[in-house]
Amino acid sequence: MSRKRVVVTGSGWITPMGHDIESVWKRLVAGETAVAPIDRFDASTFPTSFANQVRDYDWTTYVDQAARHGSPGMHTAFALGAARQAWESAGLGDAAGLDRRRCGLYLGSGEGVLDFDSYQRTSLSAWTGEAIDDGAWLEAAKEHIACGYEVAQEPNEPIAHIAREFGLRGPAFNCLTACAASTQAIGEACDILQRGDADVMVSGGTHTMLHVLGITGFNRLTALSTRSDDYQHASRPFTRSRDGFVMGEGSGVIVLETLAHAEARGATILAEITGYGSSADAYRITDIHPEGQGPAAAMHAALSQAGIDPSATDADGRPGVHYISAHGTGTQENDSIETRAVKRVFGDHAAAIPMTSIKSMMGHLICAAGAVELITCLLIMRDGVIPPTINLTDPDPDLDLDYVPNTARHASVEVCLSNSFGFGGQNDTLVARRST
Repeated sequence: MSRKRVVVTGSGWITPMGHDIESVWKRLVAGETAVAPIDRFDASTFPTSFANQVRDYDWTTYVDQAARHGSPGMHTAFALGAARQAWESAGLGDAAGLDRRRCGLYLGSGEGVLDFDSYQRTSLSAWTGEAIDDGAWLEAAKEHIACGYEVAQEPNEPIAHIAREFGLRGPAFNCLTACAASTQAIGEACDILQRGDADVMVSGGTHTMLHVLGITGFNRLTALSTRSDDYQHASRPFTRSRDGFVMGEGSGVIVLETLAHAEARGATILAEITGYGSSADAYRITDIHPEGQGPAAAMHAALSQAGIDPSATDADGRPGVHYISAHGTGTQENDSIETRAVKRVFGDHAAAIPMTSIKSMMGHLICAAGAVELITCLLIMRDGVIPPTINLTDPDPDLDLDYVPNTARHASVEVCLSNSFGFGGQNDTLVARRST
């Protein structure tokens, strides 16, 4: 049975750099950043006191009836805004006769903001000096912990709210594979469309870990930059002096359709998703395989599905991929191993492919990162300009690929490859081709 072709017809995002496609895109091309001191809680004593935080965002302006959503978690609020943009840009707001039973959802969603203060008050109230008194803890929890707030931060909540907002009754899934989640969600949403189980899929990711436990956890893992004296230049992928990533948050959502469905309703096609690959490192929870075997396997699988031979070039001598959206976190381990994996896949052609990390500007949106980075690929193909990897003033001599340092570059880009590698060894890659 032939597999259906899948295209992107809409996109939207809520990010630390802005809340609409065009203004954020302009800032990315200009090499700007939104990193600033955290003000959601007092982080002044933390090893990392800065982040890329979403600010001045009102989710209620993106929904028809705010009251029916109650008090959504922050991750849900981000997703509602991104989904509304994607839905409207796809022209589905006025789509007469749309069969909502064949419109589904697949998100890579993490949790919302955890209710740390209430847990802290509860536990302190029940502390005997030597242990927690269970009975006292329960009584204190009744007073301090709000059940609704607790439910609202669960990872499955965004798909429930989006389904209700748009009346989507088709397949509904959520995955939580760390930093690879939204790339996995989009890839598997494509699979659902290709085998004919839906006509439209709303897909992407949403997440915030900008809370006390989130920052504490990554600090304890030594994964975050601690460059508090120079936080605007803290995210510096592929540099010799990189010391960790900068936390971000937000949501990226796209609308995927079968090509036949999109053409039948006269939709504008932004790009075609031609390949998806997934792999597990099967190595360690806290480390990537040093030779990049897992990332390389995901890239090979995506390229194979897209019908691209990574060892071949076209008549003009160009490789089959014209741009790589790097996972590019800015940790010592990730950047060196991703570089090694790209070389493993593309061989002598690797150095000819521009490869940038928008995390240098946007920060790391964790579960939402892959979707936001794929949307960036769509814009690169649309406008023929590649945003830079900023703060790359101290190149690592062992990392010798084309990372487009500091300044955007004009280029004709027809095919993009987007990488996402999750903590724990999940690797996912998408290939997108410009609509012609």
